[in-house]
Amino acid sequence: MSPHIVTELADRVLRVELARPEKKNALTPGMYQALSAALARAESDGAVRAVLIHGRPDCFCAGNDLGDFLQRPSQAGEPPAIAFLTAIAAMRKPVVAAVGGPAVGIGTTMLLHCDFVYAAPNTRFQLPFVPLGIVPEAASSLLLPMLAGYQRAAELLLLGKPFDADKAFAAGIVTEIVPEATLLEHARGVGRALAALPPASLRLTKELMKRHLAPAVAERMEIEGRLFHERLSSPEAVEAFKAFFEKRKPDFSPFE
Repeated sequence: MSPHIVTELADRVLRVELARPEKKNALTPGMYQALSAALARAESDGAVRAVLIHGRPDCFCAGNDLGDFLQRPSQAGEPPAIAFLTAIAAMRKPVVAAVGGPAVGIGTTMLLHCDFVYAAPNTRFQLPFVPLGIVPEAASSLLLPMLAGYQRAAELLLLGKPFDADKAFAAGIVTEIVPEATLLEHARGVGRALAALPPASLRLTKELMKRHLAPAVAERMEIEGRLFHERLSSPEAVEAFKAFFEKRKPDFSPFE
């Protein structure tokens, strides 16, 4: 397991911390595996009533470690990132997220599967899939238009530009904007409030709210995952990632 994922159980809330600040909490395969293991523990452990996912108040998650895209080994089985997204989408117990600083790529899309998302005013969200020559993930191409409406979702997904906490709140990604100084404690308080409620009633109500969407989410994640994998080898993605590492603007003029 990864040392960059720290877990702690207190007051029946499992705290799951992204702890790789030197890389802005960019996620590695080991971190994805540790996140999946934490969620599996939360589901199976009767002492856990809620989950809190967070980074630091000034750094949530810069997305996937882009080096993995260029040096991804062929491996059998489900990729760790897909396994994590599948796990968080299927969570029966409530999940709270506290978000500040960068929330890029999967740092934003995972929030669509959380039940409560609290963001500091300094949060900078981004869904840069199209600019990188790839496609969205985590069923975000399904969930974001449902939450935000098509036009708002198109702005965020097609242009792929950074956006602030106010725009994320308006799009339905964020539950509430909370001062950076009190962000984590506020989210902890919500976790404790959830943990004090009747657990079966809580799980059943969450299931009822998500029941009609679950098959569509699973189908969309499968389609997105297949296209995402295919696009990583496309000329557009190769140019986009090369330009990123060379700190220049990509040139898509040769592509139709």
